[in-house]
Amino acid sequence: MLHENTTARLLITCPDKPGIVSAVSGFFYNHGANITALDQHSTEPEGGTYFMRLEFQTPHLDISRQVLADTFADAVATRYNMNWSISYAADLKKVAILVSKYDHAMLELLWRWSRGALPCEVVAVISNHEDLRADVESFAVPFHHVVVHGGNKAGAEAKVQSLLADAGVDLVVLARYMQILSADFVAQWPQRIINIHHSFLPAFVGANPYQQASDKGVKLIGATAHYVTADLDQGPIIEQDVDRVSHRDDVEILRDLGQDVERNVLARAVKWHLEDRIIVHGNKTIVFN
Repeated sequence: MLHENTTARLLITCPDKPGIVSAVSGFFYNHGANITALDQHSTEPEGGTYFMRLEFQTPHLDISRQVLADTFADAVATRYNMNWSISYAADLKKVAILVSKYDHAMLELLWRWSRGALPCEVVAVISNHEDLRADVESFAVPFHHVVVHGGNKAGAEAKVQSLLADAGVDLVVLARYMQILSADFVAQWPQRIINIHHSFLPAFVGANPYQQASDKGVKLIGATAHYVTADLDQGPIIEQDVDRVSHRDDVEILRDLGQDVERNVLARAVKWHLEDRIIVHGNKTIVFN
């Protein structure tokens, strides 16, 4: 059985050409790494863009992390014009959750994290309401109340940014945080804010999606987890799912069913990010799940 704290991950994006797999695998073999997983995708049979996710075990590496990265850059990455990164599973990412009053998505994340199903450190929950303080503190997670209203939005965002910086946060998760983040805020967290949208984008954007769905007589409802960009609800999609409904289901039933989909879609997206399974390419994602 593999020990998670010995696992490292390599992500690569580059122009596709022959020899990439051989060059990468040969490099890690020559430095004592044992490759335990390798996924790849190319957009075209020839001349496309190539993506790779590789997992390797580190106990027998013959060089340090920094030397490994520097040597890989010189020996392989430069030759193939790679955009690449190496991460280590032992370096758990620090996560902050932003939430308002709906608790289902937040509690799902905290429950999974508390049982070791999300490989991270949840270091803060930040909310614009006090309602969920007791629930959060029952998991021994710091809860911060930051009031947001029309006149103090910039100040509130500055306070949130300060809290995130103080906690050394790597990933921000919007678990039904009912505030629109400014472009300036988002710009400081590229591909490091994940949102759950309570509909199957691009349908039913905006307020009251379940009322909109009911009014349209939909037969499927869904949820979308995506990275946040300055364009509202238009960021790269990580995961989506749907549930079948019928004319017999009123708005409340649609909402209950939809919230079940939301919590699972968000949890999967967060887990894949934490495990370095996602490569963003333009406004799309390659997800090795």
